[in-house]
Amino acid sequence: MADPDFWNDQERAQRIIRRRNSLEGPLAKYDDYRERVEEALLLVELSREEEDHSELEALRSELETLRGEIADLRLQLLLSGQYDSADAIMSINPGAGGLDAQDWAEMLLRMYVRWAEQTGYQHEVLDLVPAEEGGIKGASLAIKGENAYGFLKAERGVHRLVRISPYDSSGRRHTSFASVEVMPDLGDDDDDIEIRDEELRVDTYRASGAGGQHVNKTDSAVRITHLPTGVVVTCQNERSQHKNRAAAMKILRARLLQIREEEKARELEGIRGEKADITWGNQIRSYVFQPYTMVKDHRTQVEKGSIEAVMDGDIGAFIRGYLEYQGERKAETSGSAG
Repeated sequence: MADPDFWNDQERAQRIIRRRNSLEGPLAKYDDYRERVEEALLLVELSREEEDHSELEALRSELETLRGEIADLRLQLLLSGQYDSADAIMSINPGAGGLDAQDWAEMLLRMYVRWAEQTGYQHEVLDLVPAEEGGIKGASLAIKGENAYGFLKAERGVHRLVRISPYDSSGRRHTSFASVEVMPDLGDDDDDIEIRDEELRVDTYRASGAGGQHVNKTDSAVRITHLPTGVVVTCQNERSQHKNRAAAMKILRARLLQIREEEKARELEGIRGEKADITWGNQIRSYVFQPYTMVKDHRTQVEKGSIEAVMDGDIGAFIRGYLEYQGERKAETSGSAG
């Protein structure tokens, strides 16, 4: 930060500041908690010596508050991954289930937008492909804020919906699926991912869906193919071809980083690198609307009965459960290695 050119790249500067704050914050909180615990212990000793218990009730309340704050700090310390402090890019795509799956993908998009609003994070829809019959064919969403990726990586996987389908005239119960992909947003930080122009094939075409007459007159939509990996990204949400290309490059960079991290994980026999089918048996979480209401995470067994609250963005319990679950797994792995 002392570099005279530090502020020339505002986006990179903000990422570095957030990273510094993410390191300094827990240290400052630890020092504060330690002092408060020492003061509490001192008050206990004084009350014993003087046989004066008048301050104990206030002390009990302070310790309850402190216990909650330490629990929050513990959750923050579970975000120890290299990119956990970064912004996040989410891609949501329908899977098995036809029209219901397309509708389900749109419902998930709204859920994450509401979560971002409630947690004070900024959000931006990078790409949105509406489906003619209802719902969406796919969407990409940027969520910006400290530890956005660290929290939202808990959402990566297949999400299963069980409900009476509004598209079924017979009123039967249907099961549908959608996948959520979560990647860290590194912006244009070439220190992590380098993309050369000769590795790209860029195609332009006319956007589909909402947009009025504009979509029929200009080739504003962009499709970028990364030739070495075969990764294809598209963006048609903006009226400007330049803006669509910039958004597509942001998504491409994040996906290439994800591929690299998955390769590292496979080498270390960590997470399973293959991409699961968006169908039965691969879901990380189930959302049941009928015959009862319940949301259950199959990795952590965390459950919530108020499905309306969950769909309105109340997913903190699932994120917390996943981070604690991952922390326990790391502790077990470290213990076994020892």
